[in-house]
Amino acid sequence: MTPAAPSFELLPGADDSPVILHVPHSAREIPAEVRKGIVLDDAALERELDHIVDAHTAEIARAAAELAGATPWRFVNRLSRLVVDPERFPDEREEMLSVGMGAVYTRTTHRAPLRPEDTDPEPLLGRYFRPYARAMTEAVRDRLAATGRAVVIDVHSYPTERLPYELHGAGPRPPVCVGTDAFHTPAGLAELAREAFAGCGETGLDSPFSGAYVPLEFYGKDPRVGALMVEIRRDTYMTEPGGPAGPGLSRLASALAALIDGVDGVAVGG
Repeated sequence: MTPAAPSFELLPGADDSPVILHVPHSAREIPAEVRKGIVLDDAALERELDHIVDAHTAEIARAAAELAGATPWRFVNRLSRLVVDPERFPDEREEMLSVGMGAVYTRTTHRAPLRPEDTDPEPLLGRYFRPYARAMTEAVRDRLAATGRAVVIDVHSYPTERLPYELHGAGPRPPVCVGTDAFHTPAGLAELAREAFAGCGETGLDSPFSGAYVPLEFYGKDPRVGALMVEIRRDTYMTEPGGPAGPGLSRLASALAALIDGVDGVAVGG
């Protein structure tokens, strides 16, 4: 397969910044050859993208990077998560397989067919998932070499109303949800995030989504890699589903910049 657009982009930051803003789900682009394997018609696919895309999160990350005192690095997925989802495990460990949303989705947000159930994921994993994972691993390795630590901040969004695919969506849905990992999220980092986003409304912890992304090479092994997930409820900054951004985007970008600027004061690592 030959992608119609670059799969991902690493946008450089300051040499002494340990922060990588990771934006995995902001794009709508699907290469034509991948589109052939999707069973939705064009209108249904556009509706699905409206629901599944973390719209405008790349803009939030870009604006925050421009506001931050030390420019963070940004790793941005340029293809839709309907191509591959780079934050899923590519094997049976992935609980989202139960709703057809492992590394290669076979079901939509409303659990309708997206691809045939017997789709072989390997061509997509080899062409898109593994190169992405290798590049993200290298980005973290580079920050460790340059600064002695790395802090991955995932930038996501989520809908106001729970979608059928959500396995753990019954809890609170605050304006901002901070997702944490028991190994990679120091208490100080989570508290810093809650303080930074305090002006954006209530900031909750691990509901409706929990966890934080760390490349597998470091996951559960290297305490020098810190991680945090920022999940923003979409009605706070855009028209749902899939509509334009509003004035809330600037406020959220300022809050994210405050989080980035505060990372130097948080102990990460053993």
